[in-house]
Amino acid sequence: MSIINIGDTVQASYNSGVYVGKLIEDRDNFYLIEVSAILKHPTQGDLHHPGKVDNVAFHERKALAFREKMNARKRKTEPYHEDVPNYVKSLKKSVDELKEKLTASDTPYNQKAMEKIHDLEKYYYSKLTGWK
Repeated sequence: MSIINIGDTVQASYNSGVYVGKLIEDRDNFYLIEVSAILKHPTQGDLHHPGKVDNVAFHERKALAFREKMNARKRKTEPYHEDVPNYVKSLKKSVDELKEKLTASDTPYNQKAMEKIHDLEKYYYSKLTGWK
């Protein structure tokens, strides 16, 4: 296990997304991390019933905002040694990668998830400077 110190740049999984950020505080089993970039956009839909659309609560999940704080589990946090990407560019890239994955096969789940992503782009992400 790598040693991580306050102030280090880390990569952490949080609520089905993967983020890069600055470690701010050690909180026993968690680290408080300030988000700087996104490596993987959160999954859409019901995490307990992956790939299902019928009889489930199909959740829309936004990526965490720039400088938003998250409590990430220590076991899901590791040092990040690369250059930290620009937040908006990393968000756009993660959304594009998710859309590419969803368009690879035409399933009810992929269609519903794509609807949620389009809504996120329209109502939230498009308001970010540099999104287009």
